[in-house]
Amino acid sequence: MELTIAHLYPDSMSLYGEYANVAVLRRHLEVMGVEVTVRNFSCEDTPDFSDADFIYMGAGTEKRQKSVLIAAPHYTPALQAAAEGGAVVLFTGNAMETLGASVTDAKGQVWPGFALAEFTTVETDRRTPGDVVASPALWDAPAVGFMNKCSLTHGITTPLFKELSLGFGNDAEHGPEGYVSGSVFATHLTGPVLVKNPDFLDMIIRRLFARKGWELPERLPVLPHEREAYNVTLRELQARIK
Repeated sequence: MELTIAHLYPDSMSLYGEYANVAVLRRHLEVMGVEVTVRNFSCEDTPDFSDADFIYMGAGTEKRQKSVLIAAPHYTPALQAAAEGGAVVLFTGNAMETLGASVTDAKGQVWPGFALAEFTTVETDRRTPGDVVASPALWDAPAVGFMNKCSLTHGITTPLFKELSLGFGNDAEHGPEGYVSGSVFATHLTGPVLVKNPDFLDMIIRRLFARKGWELPERLPVLPHEREAYNVTLRELQARIK
């Protein structure tokens, strides 16, 4: 069993150690007997998604996000084709914003996005950092993480998280957060989100196995301390919810 991961801009879009999302996914897959190839692409590259099963981008500064958007027109059709072909896509942090139709920066300049969705993002002068507890739309266990954004995202009708009991959603306190459509997943949660949320990771693995037509084992692997760390974080954050 072989699988290819395309990691976009690990040198510049990994603000909160989000390369670990790829590392933990790869580790789990290899435990399951999958041979994983990771292809890293920098801003100087034109990414090739022709054999990509999983495409990932993490968070960066607002300036580095704009570097991504400058490059976006050169490979938008390839990314759209990969998503339509069933590749699993996960963008986290402010990489999420690039999947939409546009990002309007704090000076009013409009930057076209990858247009995998119709939502739009507008940067504001208010930064909202903080911990998050979210209610997923696709799995049962609450999700935990950290968010640090200065933007509002409008027009999402299929959020990844139905509501936040702690934290700021796409455009409102405690509101819906993230985006999901088919095999495309996005969230402002960082930290990294797959390391902190084993159920999210398991869901991604199930989607990848379904894409490849592989039979899932009865139980997915649980690596040391993953569940324990999640339970501790969830318990501590839920204690702060009033």
